[in-house]
Amino acid sequence: MTSTYVPEKFPPRWLPEKVELKTWEQIEPWYKKLLAIPIDTAEQLEAWLTAAGELSAAVGQEGVARYVAMTCQTDDPDREAAYLSFVRDVEPKLKPYLNEVRNRYLDAPARAGLSESRYHVFNRSLENRRALYREANIPRETELAELEQQYQKTVGAMTVEFQGQERTLAQLSPFLEQTDRAVRQEAWELAARRRLADRDALDELFDKMKALRVEIAREAGFDDYVAYAFRNRERFDYTPADSIRFHEAVEKTVVPLARAIQKEQRKNLGVPSLRPWDLSVDSLGRPPLKPFDDVARLAEGAEAIFREVDPELGAQFGYLREHSLLDLANRKGKAPGGYQTTYEADRLPFIFMNAVGVDSDVRTLLHEGGHAFHTLASRGEPLAAYRESPLEFCEVASMSMELLGAKGPDPFYDQPQAERSYRKLLEGIVTILPWIATVDAFQHWLYNHPDHTRDDRRKAWRGLIERFGGEVDWSGYEDARDHSWHRQLHIFLYPFYYIEYGIAQLGALQIWKRSLTDRPGAVASYRSALALGGSKPLPQLFEAAGARFGFDEELIAPLMAAIGDELGRLAP
Repeated sequence: MTSTYVPEKFPPRWLPEKVELKTWEQIEPWYKKLLAIPIDTAEQLEAWLTAAGELSAAVGQEGVARYVAMTCQTDDPDREAAYLSFVRDVEPKLKPYLNEVRNRYLDAPARAGLSESRYHVFNRSLENRRALYREANIPRETELAELEQQYQKTVGAMTVEFQGQERTLAQLSPFLEQTDRAVRQEAWELAARRRLADRDALDELFDKMKALRVEIAREAGFDDYVAYAFRNRERFDYTPADSIRFHEAVEKTVVPLARAIQKEQRKNLGVPSLRPWDLSVDSLGRPPLKPFDDVARLAEGAEAIFREVDPELGAQFGYLREHSLLDLANRKGKAPGGYQTTYEADRLPFIFMNAVGVDSDVRTLLHEGGHAFHTLASRGEPLAAYRESPLEFCEVASMSMELLGAKGPDPFYDQPQAERSYRKLLEGIVTILPWIATVDAFQHWLYNHPDHTRDDRRKAWRGLIERFGGEVDWSGYEDARDHSWHRQLHIFLYPFYYIEYGIAQLGALQIWKRSLTDRPGAVASYRSALALGGSKPLPQLFEAAGARFGFDEELIAPLMAAIGDELGRLAP
C-alpha cells in the first residue's frame, strides 16, 4: 500500500486568512501596521518576527506566482506585463519598508533576551543586509531585473527549422545523441548559428548588466563587484581565495579524468578528433537512451524512484503531481532551464523544467525533486528566514538525489540501460566540475576587469576553455566557442552563482560514497540535514549530512578515485 503525503497547514496568525496583496495599495498598509506593533519584550519580538515572516511570505508568493506564470509562457504579453508590474511597481517601494523592518529588529533592545545560538545565523544575515542596503541602488536593481527578464525572453524566443519542424534549441538536444554523425552536426550547427544571431544583443545586455552591478557595488562602498557579490551572496564561510583554490584543485584532480573520458569517447567513436557534436552520443553506437515519450510518464517514473530511496519522499512527490505543482514539458515560448521555487505563504514547492525525452531529463527532475524535498523538510520551521538554506547546501539536496536515485531499480530502463544511464551521470559529474570552474573563474575575471572590451572577454573565455576544457576540436567554429558563455544563464541572471554547484557536488559525492556501503544511513543523514533548513552555518549543515565542507585537493582526489572505481565496475 503506497503512503499518502498530507502537508501540514500553517494558517496565518496575524494576517487575515484570505488577504489580497496584489498591488502596492493593498500591501503598504500592512507594513505600516507591522511597524506599529510594540516589541518591548523578547516574547513580543518573537511574535513580531512571526508576523513579519507571514507578511513577507504572502507578498513573496505573489511575486513568485507571477514569475512562474511568465517563465511558463514568455511570449504571453499579459503574463509579462503582470510580472514587470510587480518588478516595477511593488519591489522598489517594498525595499525601503523591508529595510525599516530589518533595522527595527536589529535596533530592538529586546534582542538581548533572545537565544544567541538560535538567532546567530539570522542576526548575521540581517546585519549584513543592513550594511549593504543603499536606497540609491533600488532603481539600478529594478533596471537589472528588467534586463534579466529581457535575457529570458530573448533566449526563450530562439527557434530553428530542423527536419521540417520549428523547434526550440532545447528540442534539438535529443538529436545530439543520434548515432548518425551528420544529423548531430546539423543539429549542433543550427543551434550554434541561432545563438550567434543574437550575440550582439546578448553582449549588449551583459554590458549593461555589468555596468549596473559595478555601480551597485561602488554605491555600497566596495572597491569591486567581486567583494560585493561575496557579501551579497552571504558567503560567510569562504572567500574569493577559496574559490581560486577550488579552481586549482579541479584543474589538478578532475581535469585529467575528464580528458581521459573524452579520449576514450574519441577512440570508441573512431574519429580523428572529438567535435562539439560528439560529446553526447553513445560511443559504442547504441541508440540514444529514451526513458519516456511524455512528461506524465517522466513524473510517474520519478515518483517510483523517490519511493525506492525513501517511501515518504515518494509520497511527497506524488502530492506535487496531484496538485499541479509541476510544469515539465518544453514548448515554444517557455523560458530556458529548470528551477524549483517556493510558494512561500503555502510553504509548497513548484518544479519547472524543459523535458524533451532524453536521459538527462530524468536527472533534472531528480535534481529539482531534491530541492522540493528540502522545501518540504524545513516547512515547519517557525522563523521564515530559516525555511531557506544557503545555496551551497540547497544544491547538496538536489545533487545527492540525482546520485541516490541512480542506484535502485529503474522504472525507465532495463538493467544494461540503467547502468549506461548511471555511467553517464558519473561521467557527467567529472566533466561538469571543470565547467563549473570555468564559469566561476570567468566571472572572477569579468568583474576583476570591469573595463574590459568584448574582444578582451572573448580572449579570457578562450583561455579558460584551454585550461579546463577537454579534448574538443573547435576548428572552424571558433566564434561559437568564444561566445559559448552566452548559454550559461547564471552569468546573466545570477552573477557568481555557480561555484555553489561545485561545492555542493563535493558534498553530494560524499553522501553518495557513503551510500555505496551504508545506503540507509546516508539517506537518514541526508534527510536530517535537510530538516535544519538554514538554521546553521554551512560547515554544520554539511556535517549533519555526513560530509565535510571543503575545496581542497585532499577532499576531491578520493572522490574522483571512487568515481573511477565505479566506472571501472560498470560496463561501457
